[in-house]
Formats: sequence, C-alpha cells, structure tokens
Amino acid sequence: MRRSLIFVLAVACGLTVANLYYSQPLLDLIADAFDVSQGAATVVVTVTQIGYAVGLLFLLPLGDLIENRKLTTRLLIGTAAALLLAAVSPAYTVFLLVSVLIGVTSVVAQILVPFAAHLAPEEQRGALVGKVMGGLLLGILLARTVSSFVADLFGWRAIYFVSAALMVGLAVVLRRMLPSRQPEHAAGYGSLLRTVWGLVRTEPVLRRRALCQGLVFGAFSAFWTAIAYELIGEHGLGQAQIAIFALVGAGGATAAPLAGKLADRGYGGIGSGGALLLAGLMAVLAAVGHSSVVVLAVAGFLLDFAVQAHQVMSQHEIYALRADARARINTVFMTTVFSLGALSSAITGLLHHRFGWTGACVLAAGFALVGFAVWGVGRWTSSRMPQAAVS
Repeated sequence: MRRSLIFVLAVACGLTVANLYYSQPLLDLIADAFDVSQGAATVVVTVTQIGYAVGLLFLLPLGDLIENRKLTTRLLIGTAAALLLAAVSPAYTVFLLVSVLIGVTSVVAQILVPFAAHLAPEEQRGALVGKVMGGLLLGILLARTVSSFVADLFGWRAIYFVSAALMVGLAVVLRRMLPSRQPEHAAGYGSLLRTVWGLVRTEPVLRRRALCQGLVFGAFSAFWTAIAYELIGEHGLGQAQIAIFALVGAGGATAAPLAGKLADRGYGGIGSGGALLLAGLMAVLAAVGHSSVVVLAVAGFLLDFAVQAHQVMSQHEIYALRADARARINTVFMTTVFSLGALSSAITGLLHHRFGWTGACVLAAGFALVGFAVWGVGRWTSSRMPQAAVS
C-alpha cells in the first residue's frame, strides 16, 4: 500500500463517517430552528444511527459482491444528495427523514476499512488498518468541533452544504486513486445476505467482539449526545466554546495506531478488557466531576481513547476469521455497534430529560461495564478451552 493511498483512505473514512456526528453539538440550534423540544431534537442522532445500521446491514455486504471502487463512488454521490436535502429541509419531519438517508448512505467508511485490510500485507495489517481507522476516528471526533465552528460562523445548515461538496470531491478522488477490486462472491445478493446470518451463527468470536464494541459505543453515544446540553445549561458555554471542548475528544484517535500495533504483537485480548474498564470508569468520573469542565474534558478524551482502541483491536481479530468475507464480517460487527449506539442515544434523551447529566452518565457506565463483563466471560471461557482463540 502506497502512503498516499493510506492517507486518502484515512481522509475518506473520516469525512464520510463525520456525517453521522455533525448534528450532535447542534441539537440546541436545531430545536430552536424547528421549534421542538430538546428531547425531540435528540431523535436526530438516533434516526441517523438507525439509518447507518440499516445501511450497514443491507448495503455494506455489497462490498463482497460489487466492484468496490464503483460501489464507493456511487454511494458518495447518494450521500451528497441526502446532505443537500438536509441543508434545505423546511420542516422537522423532513429533516428527520433525510437524516435517515444520510445514515444509510454514509457506510462508505465501513466499505473502505475492509478494503484496506485486503490491500495490507498480513504481518502489517493491524498497523495499516489502524492508520486508516485513525482517520475514521478523527472524523468522528472532529465532526463535533467542525460543525460547531461552522454553525457559529454561518448557521447550523451550512455544515450540510459543506459536507455535500466534500462528498462529491471524494467521489472524484477515489475514482482515480482506488485500485479495482472485484470480490470473489458471485452467487447474488440474496445468497450474500444469507451468509451474513451464517456468520452470526458460526463465529462466536465475532458475536462477542460485536457485542462488546456495541456496548462501549453505547457509552460513547450517551456521553456525546448529552454533553452539549450540560455544557450550555450548566456551564454557559457558547457554540464556539463547545467546538473547542469537542477537540479534546480528537485526541482519542491516537489510540488507533497504538492499538493496531499492540494487536499485531498479540496483546489485543488483554488490551480490550482494559479499554472497556477504562470507558466505564470515565463515565463515572464524568458524573462525579461534572462541575468542572476540565474533568469533563479528561473523561471525554479517555472515553474516546478507550472506544477507539477497543474497536481497532476487535477489527484486527475479526478480519482474520475469513479473508473472503471481510465486508460481511464488518456488516455483523458494525450493525451491532450502531444498533446499540442508536438504542443508547434514544435512552439518553429520555434519561436526560428526567435525571439530567447524571442519568446519561449512569447509562454510559452501565453499558461499558456490561461490555467488560462480557469480555471477562469470554476470557474465562477461552481459558477453559485451550484450542479456542483468546479474545
């Protein structure tokens, strides 16, 4: 893999996945613009993640069927169209429907990550996929900062216009730079989807990894869905200040290359447990230290670090299960992750309305610690079966 291609893949993953997160720091502005409650505005995050889960389930498997460069560029054009519709939505119901479409079409990032795994030499797969994931994670973590700054300067709709233009530009660049890759599977779309369910039944490591990542991502979603309300309501921060706060989360992307190298050296199993425990502890810290913006920033940074480290270590292991089915493996993994993320966002809206920031943090801690328990059971089970892969 050329360095230029790694860079382009990382940037493409970051820019496409960012579409899922632009709305998080803008919920207060969206609520005012459409004259809806804060709880109703939180639904934007939930439906976007639901749309993404649907796209992961029904579009991502196409990465094992359709020539990947063609599939990627077509989806990017679809994303651009959905973003433009969001930018000009006249009513809240229209905006919600278009948010679902943004989620559905933004699965490009998850097509490109297995693509990178195919291109990488086996002995460097963890490190190179970690670099691409670093770009994806920066997109997740910087999306909130960028959208806050753009909203402060030009209004909240501007970020959707900007991202639509970026998607078109990406389609052109990837069309020129990506090598052609025609997958081996040729039995048709229906057969492809049936094999997805087959993977769920036959790969226990995949099930466990997907569940643990979904739970820790649920903690991530709870924290970042509610944090803007906490910063505005309790600390009096403005949109530009929230953008600066969101920058602390970007540091969590440093976990990706580090986690990839650790996974290459055989430390992915124990490192995953440490990441899950760290996420739970940071949610607790955010609850008890909520009166300090600095404590919230530290908790946000380390929570993001833990989530990203666990994801890279998980993907390193699951991509080694079946080289011919990496897109479908990623379908199971990421559909589980974003389904639990959407569930967490929905519950967060209800808990925040009733219990405030503490309710959101308790939910985040609960999700992460349940994930740690699942990891512990998996380690214990593997230790009793020496032939099983320790994960």
